[in-house]
Amino acid sequence: MSSALLATHQRESKFREFLKGVLVVSPLCIAILPWGILAGSYALNSGLSFLQSQMLSALVFAGSAQLVVIGLMHAGAGLFTILLTTAFIASRHFLYALALRTFISLLPRRWRMVLGFLLTDELFAACAGERLAAFNRWYALGAGSWLYLCWNIATFAGIVAGKFIPNLESLGLDFAIAATFIAIVIPSIKNIATLISVLVAMMLSTVLAVLNISGALMIASLSAMMAGFFCEKLLANRPLYGANR
Repeated sequence: MSSALLATHQRESKFREFLKGVLVVSPLCIAILPWGILAGSYALNSGLSFLQSQMLSALVFAGSAQLVVIGLMHAGAGLFTILLTTAFIASRHFLYALALRTFISLLPRRWRMVLGFLLTDELFAACAGERLAAFNRWYALGAGSWLYLCWNIATFAGIVAGKFIPNLESLGLDFAIAATFIAIVIPSIKNIATLISVLVAMMLSTVLAVLNISGALMIASLSAMMAGFFCEKLLANRPLYGANR
């Protein structure tokens, strides 16, 4: 095969992987659209300018963190409080990065920087599981880039809608947050340990929220991880419904 044909084949292969990433993550992109609209309108209604609201999505690119940051800014919280709270909320991305480190650490710096910025719950879900062993940078780039574009388009739509529709956040768009995480979590339940983790997190977070316990989500998250860990040790990670680990 000549060098020209080889180069063409490589370009086509990269494009196919890029497009595959776009297609795989598209259902999650649909789920985050109401979330992005909510984030854009909430930022505008909280006193941020049009440009500030859009740049928050363009530079931070973290839905839950953005909503919390906007609320803290609206409440007049200090910079240290905002940074510390954001660090706690985004701490799960550290675990995502550790899981992907084996594959991404071998890439050039520019790839590590880009994929690190694009790393979200949705991107990790698209790359994890069976796909993780066959990690492809172009696949990850396609999935992450499409998520980034859809999120910023949704934010822009929310900012524009926020100018004409008052109290847009009262329409129940925040359900998209729960729906997105449900869509991410459910396909990952392939063994008993994961199922136990999900059930513990779901029930404990609900009970603690009803009891108005401070730090309910953090307590539920840590408890769920511990429950899943000990369950895996006790049951030797027995597959659920015959699925492999």
